[in-house]
Amino acid sequence: MKADKNREQSAPLLAAIRWGVGGLVLVVVVSVALSTSLAGVPGLWGALIGAAVGGGFVLATVVTLYASRNLDPTTTGAVLLGSWLVKLVIALVVMMALRRMDFYDKGALVGTIIAALVVLLTAETMAVQRTKVPYTDPDPEEGERNR
Repeated sequence: MKADKNREQSAPLLAAIRWGVGGLVLVVVVSVALSTSLAGVPGLWGALIGAAVGGGFVLATVVTLYASRNLDPTTTGAVLLGSWLVKLVIALVVMMALRRMDFYDKGALVGTIIAALVVLLTAETMAVQRTKVPYTDPDPEEGERNR
């Protein structure tokens, strides 16, 4: 019974991960095709790096939530905050390292990051909203006692 309850409670997170990965694949395909056709190989690199940074940032949040789903709420909040800080530092380090390089197209990078953020957040929100999860956990024994 407990396994069924855990599965029900984690269903929205699993759906968000699935939809998020699907959205990221879509962003990568469209962005790589568009950026490569407009900017050549630098556009390709910009799109790939942008998808990794933008998509990785959003997907890491959902994966962290899924991994900490069985912890108490305070610990889950601490894990989520800590992971957000780590992701922020990683993103800043990557952006600062890329600032001095010229092998990628900056427009493709920024456009892909924005597209990845918008598409993944939309996909994950839709996945969570469409997942059917009961809001209550009826206890059949409780009902019998109240009669």
